Amino acid sequence: MVLPEESRKADYDSLEIQYLKGVKYLFENGIEHVPKKYILPASDRPNFVNERSHGADNFNLELPIIDFAELQGPNRSEVLNSLASACENYGFFQLLNHGIPYEITSNMVDVSKRFFELPFSEREKYMSADMGSPVRYGTSYNQTNDDVFCWRDFLKLVCHPLPDALPHWPSSPLDFRKLAVSYAKEVKFLFLMLVDAILESLGLMNKKNKTEENDEDEDKNKEEDEDEDEEILKEFEDGSQLMVLNCYPPCPQPDLTLGMPPHSDYGFLTLLLQDEVKGLQIQHKENWVTVKPIPGSFVVNVGDHLEIFSNGRFKSVLHKVLVNPMDYRISVASLHCLPFKSIVQPCPKLVSETNPRHYMDTNFASFIEYLKSRDSTKENFLHSRKLTS
Repeated sequence: MVLPEESRKADYDSLEIQYLKGVKYLFENGIEHVPKKYILPASDRPNFVNERSHGADNFNLELPIIDFAELQGPNRSEVLNSLASACENYGFFQLLNHGIPYEITSNMVDVSKRFFELPFSEREKYMSADMGSPVRYGTSYNQTNDDVFCWRDFLKLVCHPLPDALPHWPSSPLDFRKLAVSYAKEVKFLFLMLVDAILESLGLMNKKNKTEENDEDEDKNKEEDEDEDEEILKEFEDGSQLMVLNCYPPCPQPDLTLGMPPHSDYGFLTLLLQDEVKGLQIQHKENWVTVKPIPGSFVVNVGDHLEIFSNGRFKSVLHKVLVNPMDYRISVASLHCLPFKSIVQPCPKLVSETNPRHYMDTNFASFIEYLKSRDSTKENFLHSRKLTS
């Protein structure tokens, strides 16, 4: 029987409304098959068959490890070299001994999970199409423009300035704000410590020379460089911080969809806290490889801003997220960048005749315009900033 046009449209609209409620809603309602809206073209699907045929070990990756405690000790110069190598060759590293108490990180994962376990009627209070909203609950990647949805629900929290954003954050679970604030403050401090190390690894931080053999001109130049260094660090202190709580429910057909499509992160650095369920994949040497979670660690990755700032030396690498049929996966991404009004450009000290500028200037407004118009067929934001000559 051929349905009348109005009936078909009503059925389609009904499905669209369900999809916009998120994959957690679909899973809670006992979905047994991935809806067509979530099925990727065959060429974009996870290559589980290839992984099984070649052996899973070939597709698991142990990222370079940076020991934060060592970074603060007498071996700092050696660790800085390892840090630079990781940012150049992987765009990612695992950060151990970071100093944030286990209670704070475990509480953040736990309260994130409890938020997504709230009834949909409570979660939907924070749904918004406004990308500038201090809190936003949603699904997929860009649910306004995505032709194919991905298997993810998220809660985005603007963290700076915290006193302005905090009243808008969820008040349920009851301890949500308290635990999220503690975590946000700790991870911001850790980020600033990492920025100091990143800048030094690029040869930009002018550490004071302890010898007394410098002439007056050298002393003056050092003072000027130190002032510049302080200005850079101050700008990062005033920079934006966005926390994204991600929920990837079990998926009945994980070989047909993704938790997140291939993308690079806008910003300077992303610090990812995750549970022990595997899912994160990065593009390394033209292969997609799965990152092995290390309990108690952060996965840190170079963002588009840092690649631009380093004039291409450090790499903002494509990554994506797999889903699975059995386990929930929870992660908390803390994305840090310069203030929204700042211009991001290659650092003049890293531009020369032999290494000319590779990127045009950019700012947050440019990124928002890109994000609003983005679909899965478009080039990523970083590629749109590259100079052709």
